[in-house]
Amino acid sequence: MNLLDLKFDNRFSNSLPADPNPENRPRQVHNAAYSWATPKAFESPQLMAFSPEVAELVGINPAEDPATLANLFSGKQLLPGMQPYAMCYGGHQFGNWAGQLGDGRAINLGEVVNSQGDHWALQLKGAGATPYSRTADGYAALRSSIREFLCSEAMFHLGVPTTRALTLVATGEKVVRDMFYDGRPQLEIGAVVCRVAPSFIRFGQFQLPASRGDLALLKQFADFTLTSHFPQLGEPCSESYAAMFAEVCRLTAEMVAHWERVGFVHGVMNTDNMSILGLTIDYGPYGWLDNYDPEWTPNTTDAERRRYRFGHQAEIALWNLYQLGSALYPLVEDLKPLEAGIALYQRHHGEQRQQMMRAKLGIETAGETTADSDFFDELRQLLAAVETDMTLFYRALATMDVATLCDSKTTDESLLQPLADCYYRPEQLGEQYMQRMGNWLRHYGTRLQQENSADQPRQARMNRVNPKYVLRNYLAQLAIDKADQGDLSLLHELFEVMKNPYDEQPEFDHHAGKRPDWARQRAGCSMLSCSS
Repeated sequence: MNLLDLKFDNRFSNSLPADPNPENRPRQVHNAAYSWATPKAFESPQLMAFSPEVAELVGINPAEDPATLANLFSGKQLLPGMQPYAMCYGGHQFGNWAGQLGDGRAINLGEVVNSQGDHWALQLKGAGATPYSRTADGYAALRSSIREFLCSEAMFHLGVPTTRALTLVATGEKVVRDMFYDGRPQLEIGAVVCRVAPSFIRFGQFQLPASRGDLALLKQFADFTLTSHFPQLGEPCSESYAAMFAEVCRLTAEMVAHWERVGFVHGVMNTDNMSILGLTIDYGPYGWLDNYDPEWTPNTTDAERRRYRFGHQAEIALWNLYQLGSALYPLVEDLKPLEAGIALYQRHHGEQRQQMMRAKLGIETAGETTADSDFFDELRQLLAAVETDMTLFYRALATMDVATLCDSKTTDESLLQPLADCYYRPEQLGEQYMQRMGNWLRHYGTRLQQENSADQPRQARMNRVNPKYVLRNYLAQLAIDKADQGDLSLLHELFEVMKNPYDEQPEFDHHAGKRPDWARQRAGCSMLSCSS
């Protein structure tokens, strides 16, 4: 499709009240869902990366001129029908109510309706200041933009609910960033990512009007969200609001279970970073588990409290849902259906987690619930007891045959041999650990034997849910380092590799190994700050 033929219907901005104040300066915005905001017209934007799949999703010709794409998706040029705006919302940050937040460095270009009738919102991240930028400049650095572009698409191909990324554009200008918050800011390359999703509505968009007692705006948000994204739940009323909340609880439970499946840590699960559609949104200081550590967080701001650590994400999602439920209460006016939504989340996440673990282990039938839970918990404890690469462990486990697992003559040491490459510190494998892991593996073999599980079909099943390739932080940092020097080859290579994360791709085996020792503490390869 020709770009000029894109159909914008902009139902968000056409349905909800706009900020009547046209001033683009930091301020409190009341009685409005958004403020009009114009992206900065960068003089010489350059297209660095592009997702043909997302282009087709939106209705853009993948062969479109790169210079035109750079102009459009940096904000330099607007198409007819684009009506740029920044959303107004609040949120809890690290457990504390922060009041008004809003799109401080995101500008929505509008909503496209593709040929199938699907709505896709186009949002630029890093295109300039908005009334919600507070003390910031509204721009983004290349390093964080590369991470967002790559991870958005990597997560999609892993099967994780997520926003998408259409383009990565270098602005041709520098931004000043204090990466380590140590008082030593530096000039960095500026960039803009065009994010794509059915909607960017967040929990915080219900929280802010509720906190202000603006029930009219709260109802408008709820009515719009219900009719636009959950029309199957009926016309707006207290029952349909409660049903919508339950659906958000269900979608959130599934999203978190997928995070646990692939070893993803969001890093900053504030309520303003929670999608009403259960999508992974706002790729900031995220990370991937290398060695399995449920206490690990990638966010330096969270290093002390570890609120957003890997093993706590399900509980944080629950806490965030409580906040959303509290915001919706004035519309529902009954605690029972909201409590039912919370119970649904807890039940559904538990079920999803059990199913996820069975799938990761290639087990086809559910056992007795308590026994299954104990069996899965023992494995998680074993993975955490020594530095075990989670991704490599499950791929290696798939190669083990039932006959060997069930052979009583096989020693613990021999039994663990196929897993040898999964351990970062082989010297940690003491006799007690090997005996414990050996017992678990034999139990696993017995379970497979009871199912009459053939090795090859089981391996194929396991390899469909246990990726070989994930966007480890050190890989993204290597791509950033090269891009800083003008070399985009690794950026493009990783983009292609991550499209097929479950396939062997032997020519890219070097991207599937353990995190190298040099990356253990290096900036960008382990923990990251919110600075971008």
